[in-house]
Amino acid sequence: MAEINWILVIGAGTMGHGIAQTAAAAGYRVLLNDVSEDLIRNGIASIGKNLEKGIQKGKVSAEERDATLGRIEVAANLEAAARVADLVIEAAPEKLELKTSIFKRLDGTAPSETILASNTSSLPIGKIAAATGRPDRVLGMHFFNPVHIMPLLELVRGDDTSDETLDAALEVARRIGKDPIVVRDMPGFATSRLGVVLGLEAMRMLEQGVASAEDIDKAMTLGYRHPMGPLRLTDLVGLDVRLHIAEHLRAELKSEAFKPPEILRRMVAEGKLGKKTGRGFYNW
Repeated sequence: MAEINWILVIGAGTMGHGIAQTAAAAGYRVLLNDVSEDLIRNGIASIGKNLEKGIQKGKVSAEERDATLGRIEVAANLEAAARVADLVIEAAPEKLELKTSIFKRLDGTAPSETILASNTSSLPIGKIAAATGRPDRVLGMHFFNPVHIMPLLELVRGDDTSDETLDAALEVARRIGKDPIVVRDMPGFATSRLGVVLGLEAMRMLEQGVASAEDIDKAMTLGYRHPMGPLRLTDLVGLDVRLHIAEHLRAELKSEAFKPPEILRRMVAEGKLGKKTGRGFYNW
């Protein structure tokens, strides 16, 4: 398999621009794509803000900031960007139909040796790969928010993912400073399956008046050394995203452990989706 030099990131939102920043900081040339050029430029602006914070904390130099930003290019045309990419990382919204349509477009344009990866947190890699004629070159690369800080990268190996593809993804993971784990293509993989159960139970505890959101979160941060409590994390991920994943896992695993609590359904219906709307389990 050819050496990976150019990485195309599809989606310039929270996850996408975080992936782009991390890859560019590690020396990769990055093409950032989204449905509009304005969204791409907003993503690059967010990367600039992250790097400025890094400078203020003494973790990033001005030279490193400039070099990182200099390696990121606006790629408004998906097909044109795919033609030069060695690795594509899709970070579009968590909808199977959307992801499969993107992979079908990529398969028709990207060189045959290009690796196609999805940042999905729960959707089946096998179904995404089936939209292409190269399932051996498709896998999951599940990053964690904030991408430029969180060290874990969950690599999801589909039934058809080749050893060569997995080895290339492992090499990228280590070069960008991540500590990877490899999991089978099972519903929820490892992290979402565990994390969603914890988050849903925290919501049920809040619903039952066991404790406040702040104290439930403090129980996990101080008692179990989690870097962030499950309710605050849900606010960052998005309550609508968590609801969608919970419903998907409940159906796939046929387990009531993933049944969404009424409080989650109600808050989503009211538009309280977390940090992105300013209201969730916390006020932002």
